[in-house]
Amino acid sequence: MSLFAPLTIRDVTFRSRIAVSPMCQYSSEDGFASDWHLVHLGSRAVGGAGLVMTEAAAVEARGRISPYDLGIWKDEHIEFLARIARFVRQQGAVPGVQIAHAGRKASVRRPWEGGAPMAPEEGGWQMVGPSAVPFRPGDRAPAALAREEIQGVTQAFAQAAGRALAAGFEVVEIHGAHGYLIHEFLSPLANFREDEYGGCLENRLRFALETAQAVRAAWPERLPLFQRISATDWAEGGWTPEESIELARRLRELGVDLIDCSSGGQVPHQQIPLRPGYQVPFAESIRRETGVRTGAVGLITTAQQAAAIIEKGQADLVLLAREFLRDPYFPLHAARTLGEEAAPPVQYGRAF
Repeated sequence: MSLFAPLTIRDVTFRSRIAVSPMCQYSSEDGFASDWHLVHLGSRAVGGAGLVMTEAAAVEARGRISPYDLGIWKDEHIEFLARIARFVRQQGAVPGVQIAHAGRKASVRRPWEGGAPMAPEEGGWQMVGPSAVPFRPGDRAPAALAREEIQGVTQAFAQAAGRALAAGFEVVEIHGAHGYLIHEFLSPLANFREDEYGGCLENRLRFALETAQAVRAAWPERLPLFQRISATDWAEGGWTPEESIELARRLRELGVDLIDCSSGGQVPHQQIPLRPGYQVPFAESIRRETGVRTGAVGLITTAQQAAAIIEKGQADLVLLAREFLRDPYFPLHAARTLGEEAAPPVQYGRAF
């Protein structure tokens, strides 16, 4: 299969297997998208991506990583998001949105401001998680969610999917990775509950599965639903690749169409063996063992590397982040490199 072969999932066809991975911009006020987001995402659609995903959009205000995160927790957010989705679609790309809750990793400064936790007097807020255990020793502890609060967060995800539909997005991705709330419930390194949401694997899966089920019910059958996972915690006693395979199997049964395979983020003492394509084996094994479509992400930087992942059947989609920051027109340049026909917008045709 070619990197530039169309991919159809449910009623949506992607013009290529190249996707823009969600990338936090920390450039919102009160969760609102802005001209920055329009140009940032729109330029990648102009550059030939098959799927353009927004950054993580918080389903609750307390679910933001920082005060400057994108949001989708209130109807007022819809209007500008709709402008972005419309422009992306006009350029031939599929517009997608990632919906998220940061859990215990919320209420921190932006990366270029140091990323430290924010105290209430500095504009921070009370984080929540499965258990009252902070991300780092010495950090302020999150409040452990009560059962009824867990169900409220699940409904917040479903309501966010409804707003995504109203804004015109054609893909929703549930963020269940990187040590954020859904991943916190999955991992024994963050979940110390003794009720039906903690302990054994079945219990630790419960919140993720209930949330996926609620989002699928709110999201039309004709449109694809993705889920990003951390396939391993890269830490002893944590979430494992074998558990990821079981989660993917269960998510597929609930109507999740593609597993976006990332890793890590749960604990600061993780040991990640960084190298080109280091997460691709997770996408390959989940695809092989469960039959669900997968996306490969992480240090994918060249046309040849991306093409090989698709040609070998290791994944159905490749998601690029930093490379798209360096080159918004990566797909057009990749097409020329691989001897495929580049299809730039007519306004840019003279350059190709």
